[in-house]
Amino acid sequence: MKTSEQLAGIDVHKSMLAVVIGEMIDEGHWQFRRRKFATCASQLREVEVWLSENKVQEVVMESTAQYWKPVWHQLEGKFHLHLAQAQSNRAPKGRKQDFADAERLVRRFAADELILSFIPDPEQRLWRTLTHTKYQLKRDRVRLQNQLESLLEDARIKLSSYVTDLLGVSSRRMLEAMAGGETDPARLAAMAHAALHASNDQLQDALHAAATLNPIHRQILRLFLTRLQLIESQIETLEQSIGEALRHHHDAVLRLAEVPGYGIDSAQQVIAEVGPAAATFPSPKHLSSWVGACPGREESAEVSSSNRSPKGNRAMRRVLNQVANAAVKAKGSVWQARYLKMRVRLGHSKAIWAIVHRLCRLTWKILHQRVGYIEYGNRPNPDAAKKRLSRLVRELRWLGYNVQLEPLSST
Repeated sequence: MKTSEQLAGIDVHKSMLAVVIGEMIDEGHWQFRRRKFATCASQLREVEVWLSENKVQEVVMESTAQYWKPVWHQLEGKFHLHLAQAQSNRAPKGRKQDFADAERLVRRFAADELILSFIPDPEQRLWRTLTHTKYQLKRDRVRLQNQLESLLEDARIKLSSYVTDLLGVSSRRMLEAMAGGETDPARLAAMAHAALHASNDQLQDALHAAATLNPIHRQILRLFLTRLQLIESQIETLEQSIGEALRHHHDAVLRLAEVPGYGIDSAQQVIAEVGPAAATFPSPKHLSSWVGACPGREESAEVSSSNRSPKGNRAMRRVLNQVANAAVKAKGSVWQARYLKMRVRLGHSKAIWAIVHRLCRLTWKILHQRVGYIEYGNRPNPDAAKKRLSRLVRELRWLGYNVQLEPLSST
């Protein structure tokens, strides 16, 4: 049982806090003191003072949207804080009240019935803010690219039919010229790079409508390109900030980036989520469970109705899924060999998810044990080869054969 002399529970809302201080009188019986506070800075300081005056040692609060963060920042370092997932503190239907929710937090925490969230230290939380913001900007760039393609289709410009990347060097040069007032399809087509697969005639045909481009379309195109430059400059600024923030952990980033499918960007995102040494997770199984990359279990009467993976950290699941899809395309890698072997039996989606599980465990090993990645390719793992050899010898002896092993000559 998790108890202390004074245990506080906080039901967090946007504009108010329902705070209770609980003291266990005897087994199963609690005595509570209640107070309401606002969420402004002065009131948060009053919460800290009130808890300190009552000699509170541990505080448990509910993870409500982002509203728990100011409370956490105010109390961090003064008390032992815990953040409970709201689902694990649900009230019976029709019986939800603010102070009752806070008291239930205290009781369930003391009974070890709450699901607690992993909250990293302040420095790592800043890393997460940087990487999450960069990811949002990249999503904005993709959304803007889709809007730009829709605008060109509306203007009868079929450039995206002949170029692979609508925001590549050649197409960007043509789009900026159109936004600047260029109307001659021949001049626009001549701006394409020599390595572009589309011919000059195809590009002129695709850009034929530029001669009669509506001024409104031209104005919106100019706005899109301006916003695109702003987004790209902000992404570049964040990349520099992330690199500077993780400067002292550059070795961990490089070790993780050596794994097929990983890169500097994905390695930085993973380290921002789990830390440079994954120190919070004592084993690869714990990390896989937290990420949600392991099989689940829905058991009743010793029968599992579903082995679907549990919900976990969304950022880690997204990054590892992208890494897995890239890793299986690395020719000659062990990941491609494992994927091709599993795809026949499991199909693409399940095979990729199995690769995600293996990558998650490997990520823990590289960060936690500070080891480097070794690519065996199609060669068997020496440890796995020894185990298989021992198993085959035992089976042959069980069948009644005397086995003597000799290595093949290299000639």
